[in-house]
Amino acid sequence: MVNPKRVYRLMREDNLLCVRKRKFVVTTNSNHGRKVYPNLARKMLLTDIDQLWVADITYIRLREEFVFLAVVLDAYSRRVIGWALDRNIEDDLTLRALGMALSRRVVKPGLVHHSDRGSQYASGDYTDLLRENGIDISMSRKANPWDNAACESFMKTLKYEEVHRNEYRDLAEARSAIREFLEKIYNQKRLHSALGYIPPAEFEANLAIQQKEGRYAAAY
Repeated sequence: MVNPKRVYRLMREDNLLCVRKRKFVVTTNSNHGRKVYPNLARKMLLTDIDQLWVADITYIRLREEFVFLAVVLDAYSRRVIGWALDRNIEDDLTLRALGMALSRRVVKPGLVHHSDRGSQYASGDYTDLLRENGIDISMSRKANPWDNAACESFMKTLKYEEVHRNEYRDLAEARSAIREFLEKIYNQKRLHSALGYIPPAEFEANLAIQQKEGRYAAAY
């Protein structure tokens, strides 16, 4: 005799759960009168972290409502550096995610922030915060989701590896589970083929060691 919860846990650990498709919810409203910016990210050749940050918003289904997740990723290391989850999809959501990223990273000259043309990213408060920190603003071309492919890929991973395998009771449970996934699994453990099959945190640590050794060698 086996408890169904134990079966569910074992199947989840072995990636044997069925992933169900969910109803689509629109999170981007580009029909606004706010200023939009040209796509600067298209021509960038990345060689280091904190050269390009990419941002996006997605929805997450709870038992009785939808909530929204805003994220900021470092495009070079694929690391999630800022995020916010709430019922509100207004400007405050993206501002909190950006604020977390700014608190965790050192802004380098020439850093570009790329997003879609959504009203949250085109808001005066958001663009002002970017400019105050010396960050250049970049936005996807109209009706071209591939311009933000790095974030789109991350959102797909999040949905299939975490969100669609759970049924969150409420916002508090969703926030706790998604924090665990972003901070401890995705950043610290999930392997990326583009990073040589190591997780983002390890990739950044190795990069820092290489740069330190390079500076030491150059000095002597």
